[in-house]
Amino acid sequence: MSEENLVSINGTEIKESDMTDEQKYFARQIADLRAKKSRSEFELDQIVASLNAFQVALVETTKEAAKEILKDTKIIQK
Repeated sequence: MSEENLVSINGTEIKESDMTDEQKYFARQIADLRAKKSRSEFELDQIVASLNAFQVALVETTKEAAKEILKDTKIIQK
């Protein structure tokens, strides 16, 4: 015996077999969009983490460059 798919609408469980083709289509669209939303949020988390890493790297390299410039300036001034 296979279990029938149920769709919850405003707290009411509705059997897929009781739905019209149009309602089934809407339910599939909603399920697909929820999955896409979840994937997008997951990917955004990766993007934000990568962006932060590159921003930190840029700041660190500018600090290193500034130290080199100051070091070279001190050598010239002597």
